[in-house]
Amino acid sequence: MERLAGIFLHISSLPSPFPIGDLGPSAYRFVDFLSASGQKLWQVLPLNPTQLEHGNSPYFSTSLFAGNPVLISPELLYQDGLIERYVLESSICEPSERVDYQQAYSQKENLLSLAFERFKVDEDFERFCQENSFWLEDYTTFKVLRKKESKPWWKWSSGYKPSEKELLKEKFVQYVFFRQWQRLKEYANGKGIRLVGDLPIYPAHDSADVWSNKDIFKLRESGLPEVVAGVPPDYFSKTGQLWGNPVYRWESLQKQGFQWWLRRIRHALRLFDIVRFDHFRGFSAFYQVPYGEKTAENGWWEEAPGYELFDKVKQEFPRMPFVAEDLGTIDTKVIKLKEHYGLPGMKVLVFAFFDKNSSHLPHNHAYNCVVYPSTHDTMPVKGWFYSEIDELTRSRVLEYFGYKPESISHAMVRLAYMSVAKYCIVPLQDILELGEESRMNTPGKVQNNWQWRLKALPESKVSEFLASLSQTYGRL
Repeated sequence: MERLAGIFLHISSLPSPFPIGDLGPSAYRFVDFLSASGQKLWQVLPLNPTQLEHGNSPYFSTSLFAGNPVLISPELLYQDGLIERYVLESSICEPSERVDYQQAYSQKENLLSLAFERFKVDEDFERFCQENSFWLEDYTTFKVLRKKESKPWWKWSSGYKPSEKELLKEKFVQYVFFRQWQRLKEYANGKGIRLVGDLPIYPAHDSADVWSNKDIFKLRESGLPEVVAGVPPDYFSKTGQLWGNPVYRWESLQKQGFQWWLRRIRHALRLFDIVRFDHFRGFSAFYQVPYGEKTAENGWWEEAPGYELFDKVKQEFPRMPFVAEDLGTIDTKVIKLKEHYGLPGMKVLVFAFFDKNSSHLPHNHAYNCVVYPSTHDTMPVKGWFYSEIDELTRSRVLEYFGYKPESISHAMVRLAYMSVAKYCIVPLQDILELGEESRMNTPGKVQNNWQWRLKALPESKVSEFLASLSQTYGRL
């Protein structure tokens, strides 16, 4: 039985001389760091396009298939002869501990426009367009029209027809993204590192996916949703989370043999070695709220055809290299669905100490799960321990350890490594003993998320610490 360890760090959080982390040299150096540290997994957030007006969330994207142009590396554009050196050098800025999305969007738009002017269509590009035509044609048309109309698709009115050059440019941007990603994936795999990626359950309402597949979403004739997605009041929010994404007409998906989902999963498995199903409980039953509500309090659950879908998934992908994100409001039906297909679930140590019988406590873990000290949706361990929990919970944590550690972050990391869980994945913030200043996302809050990043990659002593943990707890 394999026991592997890895790190959770999104591409945007990598250090670089640009306003955002990208797929360039720093990503390759991070792979080298992982390899030297005895790590075999690298988990990232969704790679889909983000939007400034929606807080840059990778879970609220204009496409569940497209790559995010803002993560394209200027240095690799230069190496490929697509921009000149002076253009690259004029794009360099001071290293920062926060992503500047506004500057990043503007900079990448400019660089990719210049790169497109130098690009010559070749066989590799034509092959990419052909292999991805099932989503690329709709997405590039949507992207051009959205830019031209400057409003959401259900308000479009001009009847504008995109030119071949406009479509070609958007295809070029996607080609560059996926070429840079595949090179990085090959490098990581060559070092024995598997990439773990996220499959968001819903697209944004104003997305190519909804615009081109209206029949599989609960929409009115006007294009507005009948109901929207979210979750009821929970640990993260007293009024629940109102995500605002349209929900699926599962009966339509089922009539089509779930082909749309199978294409999504097939596409994801070209990008990642292991795919995490975001909001897995939505495949058992999904929460929906009437469109126009201000909070998620007045919603209800409706059953989804999870077994029918995953029977098809198992038939198509018999290895089932998946992880179920089974956090939140979980009932026995969700657990049975997950266990029926042998999918590993998630255990999060910062959830473990509120209930003495919690399944997140390490002594209650099973082999077939993935353990995390914290996640991108929680406070890092240090911030959680010192500023989020009360004295009683804090005393329970220390009682569980049996001592008061010098570093609460490292004590929790060690606890995760000790777990019987097959995979142990640790946010880099916890390894670096960072606090609330490094929190990636606060659920239910739209702005000021997804901004944390490194100024420099970790030093060799961090690598030695991780390698020692991997050796001690059999995760090599």
